[in-house]
Amino acid sequence: MKKTALNKIHKQIGAKMVEFAGFEMPIEYNGIKHEHMAVRNNAGVFDVSHMGEFWVKGPKALEFVNYVTSNDPSVLSPGQAQYTCFPNGQGGIVDDLLVYCFSIEQYLLVVNASNIEKDWNWLVSQNNVEATLENVSDSFSQLAIQGPNATKILQKLTDVNLSNVKFYTFTTGEFAGINNVIISATGYTGAGGFELYFDNEDAVVIWEAIFEAGRESGIEPVGLAARDTLRLEMGYCLYGNDIDDTTSPIEAGLGWITKFNNGRDFIDRDFLKMQKTEGVSKKLRGFVMLERGIPRQGYEIVNENGKTIGNVTSGTMSPVLNKGIGLAYISKEYSALGTQISIKVRNKEIPAEVVKLPFI
Repeated sequence: MKKTALNKIHKQIGAKMVEFAGFEMPIEYNGIKHEHMAVRNNAGVFDVSHMGEFWVKGPKALEFVNYVTSNDPSVLSPGQAQYTCFPNGQGGIVDDLLVYCFSIEQYLLVVNASNIEKDWNWLVSQNNVEATLENVSDSFSQLAIQGPNATKILQKLTDVNLSNVKFYTFTTGEFAGINNVIISATGYTGAGGFELYFDNEDAVVIWEAIFEAGRESGIEPVGLAARDTLRLEMGYCLYGNDIDDTTSPIEAGLGWITKFNNGRDFIDRDFLKMQKTEGVSKKLRGFVMLERGIPRQGYEIVNENGKTIGNVTSGTMSPVLNKGIGLAYISKEYSALGTQISIKVRNKEIPAEVVKLPFI
């Protein structure tokens, strides 16, 4: 298993470690619900150094990023980030990712850990314009500091005015005495905060500085388990659960990152345009359990007659709502908000309601 630069620290502070995407990663430290609420109410730190990072550079950088992604990168100014996906040429999704614009000739693509090799091979295979591609995944570390007190804590460690770094923008500056740290107002929790990118050799210094700065505020380390419950409360997709090579961005409710403006040409443009115009037979929807029960990936969804109308893709017990919540692909005729459905949990049909996202 690969190890992040902070592996020893996680073990020293008692993290429960598991294999994830080929890495030994902390799944929890002090309990999932405890860590979840620490992020919602205060601040938490995630080691997400397992994520992948690719540079796209050169005169053809924008042309290439435009072709391989569903969103429109031409609208980005330097210092702006964008959520997008790679269409796979067959109506599905290779991966979802963030695009960071440093200049019209330099972009950083941040991809899911489990898809690094797959994504890299895909990009190389599609690079007909000879953009310069660099896979720097093994040299980058990344921390996500999330929660309502994240900005206050991090401000102690940089002269960059963090309140000026608006949502989905970023800057590069000195942080905790380290130069050239990418400071990004992004995250996967919906609780606000930042994601930091830096060289592996600076990881321990930055981790320790953050915990020293946040000690009086009670900042906490947070594992991948709470990262999953936090993103699910916001209705954020997880690759491999809610989106994959068989699901289209239109089906997944990601029409907002699928842009057809300016006549732009990108992979699967015509197919996705047809889906947007003519509609789809299933839709990714959020649902809340109306009785006690925890939905899990793969559980069947049935109508009032017991007919299967969908499948759960992600599910958990929401620590904030104290109710079972989930995402599911549901037949379009049952996908309207407020529709009553049932989730099959161990041969029992538990009622649920289709609701608007996010859950909180």
